[in-house]
Amino acid sequence: MNCTLFPAPPSPDQALLKRLSRLKTSYVSDAFDRWSGAPGIRPISGLRPGGVVVGPAFTVRTRPGDNLVLHKALDMAAPGDIVTVAGGGAEDRALLGGLMGLYAATRKIAALVVDGAVRDLSELQESAPPVFARAISHLGPYKDGPGALRGPVSISGLVVECGDLVICDEDGVAVIPRARANEVIAAAEAKMAAEMVEESQIRAGTWDRSWLDARLKLHEVQAPQPGRLLGGEAG
Repeated sequence: MNCTLFPAPPSPDQALLKRLSRLKTSYVSDAFDRWSGAPGIRPISGLRPGGVVVGPAFTVRTRPGDNLVLHKALDMAAPGDIVTVAGGGAEDRALLGGLMGLYAATRKIAALVVDGAVRDLSELQESAPPVFARAISHLGPYKDGPGALRGPVSISGLVVECGDLVICDEDGVAVIPRARANEVIAAAEAKMAAEMVEESQIRAGTWDRSWLDARLKLHEVQAPQPGRLLGGEAG
């Protein structure tokens, strides 16, 4: 069965990945116009509490419910890659399970992000790298193809190019286009610093709330007069 293979992207900047690993998906999303996330894709297994996983995307596009090209992706992805699978959001058939998760771990893949379903939850928890997916289903996949590797994909409506920087944590998955990585990471670092200041202000009881009254106008409702009911006369 045919599989389109796109050119490999340049290797990621390790210094940028290290900076990204100190952040959270929420900082990245907020700094990148609040739209860089993949809604509905959540942590399924393998992520320690408070853990963050980062790496370049190795993109996979497959027919919903079919994992033939995903198998090939596990052979081709480099250590540290985040295999990012566009499965059409289908939740009826698992695109990977315990055996593929174990194989991904032996290949030193950093994480598996699946816009679709997975299965074998206990085995994934025990032996696979962190897995993020839309659903869990015991129904197995077909192996017929077709598909594409290293090309542009859509993950839960989010466009991902091979080599884009992916960050995954307990809140889900966010993606930074590699051409804008420096800019977005710097903005996310500034967001983190600002929130640390606000946290200290909350604990000290000095958090400035004046912005709220400046943006929100309250319209008070008059209390009903004694002896009257809302919408009509009493008794």
